[in-house]
Amino acid sequence: MAKSATKAGAKKGVGKDGKQIVASNRKARHNYAILDTYECGVVLQGTEVKSLRDGQASLADAFATVDDGEVWLRNLHIPEYHLGTWTNHATRRNRKLLLHRKEIDNLVGKIQDGNLTLVPLSLYFFDGRVKVELALARGKQAHDKRQDMARRDAEREITRELGRRNKGMR
Repeated sequence: MAKSATKAGAKKGVGKDGKQIVASNRKARHNYAILDTYECGVVLQGTEVKSLRDGQASLADAFATVDDGEVWLRNLHIPEYHLGTWTNHATRRNRKLLLHRKEIDNLVGKIQDGNLTLVPLSLYFFDGRVKVELALARGKQAHDKRQDMARRDAEREITRELGRRNKGMR
């Protein structure tokens, strides 16, 4: 029997770094200034993993808190598994995040110092395990958002104009 032509990791949705992204929080980068990011493991129940493998999750209202020296992910919506029975999970339960003690202590210190929050940026599979990219972030004001949009527009115009000039030189 011949082997398949596809290589391991060449499945649909798997990036070059081996991540299979399930959900991403695109508004987080718009609403927050990202200061630092952490990769965390997530404690899940059986049907939650199956539902995530179907590509179903929403990080829209999700946030993380530190309670009693543990980091918890709140408001992450993972819908019930469609083939599940009475053993299905609650869709918006609190889920524990797995970090090293030094990282947790570092987060606690930074959060207590200023107006910082923990925001999940993406939820993905890495080597068969569910991971969350958690960001230490500061909320943006309306004028900061406008400045970012103006800077992006200017960069877009510059690249467009350079493309036109390079095309004309050929």
